[in-house]
Amino acid sequence: MLMGKKTLVKVNNLKKYFKVSSTETLKAVDDISFEIFEGETVGLVGESGCGKSTTGRCLVKLHDITSGEIYFEDKEIFSYSRKEKLNFCKDVQMIFQNPYSSLNPRMTVRDIIGEGIGLHSKLKEKEKINRIEELLKMVGLNKEHMSRFSHEFSGGQRQRIGIARALSVNPKFIVCDEPISALDVSIQAQVINMLKKFQENMNLTYLFIAHDLSVVKYISDRVIVMYLGTIVEQGKSEDLYKNPMHPYTKALLSSIPVADPNISRNSSRIILKGEIPSPINPKDCCRFVERCCFAKPICKKEKPITKHFENGHTVACHLY
Repeated sequence: MLMGKKTLVKVNNLKKYFKVSSTETLKAVDDISFEIFEGETVGLVGESGCGKSTTGRCLVKLHDITSGEIYFEDKEIFSYSRKEKLNFCKDVQMIFQNPYSSLNPRMTVRDIIGEGIGLHSKLKEKEKINRIEELLKMVGLNKEHMSRFSHEFSGGQRQRIGIARALSVNPKFIVCDEPISALDVSIQAQVINMLKKFQENMNLTYLFIAHDLSVVKYISDRVIVMYLGTIVEQGKSEDLYKNPMHPYTKALLSSIPVADPNISRNSSRIILKGEIPSPINPKDCCRFVERCCFAKPICKKEKPITKHFENGHTVACHLY
């Protein structure tokens, strides 16, 4: 645990499997453990299909889990009473990747943002309208937008509506599931800065799921790297970007574009060979072994155990 930081979310040996057929099981998330401390942003990165979004959906209880434990404020979330479930829905929110599909096309902006307020507060109608107007102003929209439907907005505006909906119930923890991947680059910067400002003003805690490693470096205090349902490395953002240890992390970071052409020409990009193995019935060994140029015989026989280094840096690799 970081000095002076309270653990808000704790995940122990989380597994989420999907039954594909009578003989095949897709292991989307396979035995991962991590902590998220109050007031910090944890970046979750990895290739498509590695289990990032599934992990986020498990944390907000959109998926039941196969096994393991998820604690929120020292309470296991799948053992909640009815009242505790209601409080959890207020304290934990999610910003979805596709703002168009996550907003009800039959509801106006006032109804979308006001739904949570009506469920979790006792505000009168006029107070509720004032709160919706306040939230719209916070995300850069106008009160005139309340009567419109989601299809009448641009992608960036729809994502702002999704953020306002998440903030409407004063949450403590927000899972941001690739909230900028569907937006133009100029809009991405606005949304990222908006999220950082809200975190400072409202003491929010984020799990930030993304593909863009430069954005993750900018917004995150710590970074978790996933590969094929497992965590291969995690650590403080600055440490992990300066001193990546796992071969997969090194390959990911080498792919970050560099604006300076002189530096870009002199930097070598690590090209991974081979295809990503199937997450259906994976072998009981290192998941990265088929694409790793440093693989040893033990890598094909045993799963690597997670090794701990200074500053909370951990890596699961037989090379260490």
